[in-house]
Amino acid sequence: MAKTQIDVYKDWLGIEAANRPLNYYQLLGFKSFEDNPEVIRANYRKFNAHVRKYATGDYMAESQALLNELAKAMLCLTDSSRKLEYDASLGRKTAASGVRRTLEQILLDNNLVPPEQMKSVKNYADAVGIDLHEAVLQRKLAAPETVMLAYAESIGLPFISIEDIGVDEQIAPQINPNTARQHSFVPLMVDNGQLLLASPRPVNPDVEEELRMVFEMPVRSTICTPAEANAAIAKYYPRDAVQLIKKKDGTTAAAKQTKVAKKQEEKDEEEREPMSDEEKKNRLMNTIVAFNFTAMAICFGLYLFVFSPSFKNNFWAMVPTLIFAAAVCGGTAAFITWKKSTR
Repeated sequence: MAKTQIDVYKDWLGIEAANRPLNYYQLLGFKSFEDNPEVIRANYRKFNAHVRKYATGDYMAESQALLNELAKAMLCLTDSSRKLEYDASLGRKTAASGVRRTLEQILLDNNLVPPEQMKSVKNYADAVGIDLHEAVLQRKLAAPETVMLAYAESIGLPFISIEDIGVDEQIAPQINPNTARQHSFVPLMVDNGQLLLASPRPVNPDVEEELRMVFEMPVRSTICTPAEANAAIAKYYPRDAVQLIKKKDGTTAAAKQTKVAKKQEEKDEEEREPMSDEEKKNRLMNTIVAFNFTAMAICFGLYLFVFSPSFKNNFWAMVPTLIFAAAVCGGTAAFITWKKSTR
């Protein structure tokens, strides 16, 4: 039985406008220009959740196509620089062009960080050598998504949820796994001739240039929460992931590992995530136990040795040797234990 033809814009989004194609504002339910990124994102999520209801039925293809359109509209209208250009293309004469607020101003204006705590968290950020938004996250002063939204606004980049948009599963395998892990990003989609990456921070310009040459298109960052980035990287770029390259006949093959990639992989293996307090305690305990047992064994062995008939009369002369041997062997055992202990 053939499925019924539908107008997804009218039937699913309730948009009555007859002129097609719809502009981004119409697609997200606005009659005129909207400048509040939070309002734009709220409408996007409402429509996104509704359209996803049809993602597994007869209209799966139509649902996915509309989801992509909605995502592209949201990404453009929450990207300050792209929005200005887009508004101008629609004939807007007095597009919003206010001075971008700093992260501190956004956090205070939105009551995310109380004024009495702002000085403390800034001092903490300076002392530890991290950015302000990272300090706020570590101090758990606001929800991660709220903090990253404010951070994205402060640097003029759009904030996205990887769960809402998803990772481009055709592009992801063509990116070097070591590069993705090291710089903490995943590819989202190609939008307006640009490859969009999701990361908790703007991707390094050198990496963007490298990807631009690989995919032959500009690359632009979008901001997501660290937790979402880590989860996506763990899924698409595990330690055994292999980079694929497109061949001239359209097929793909595993890319040969370069010397640089091998060195990066070795570096990744050496790098360890920060240990928890419990892991630190266990590591210290194991080190002390190894030192004590080794020192005791050496002392006992030398004790038997010096009390043999030929050395019994020289015991006090052997005491320094006994202590030195115990310290050296115990210290060596402790160091090896410390290095080999679980993170």
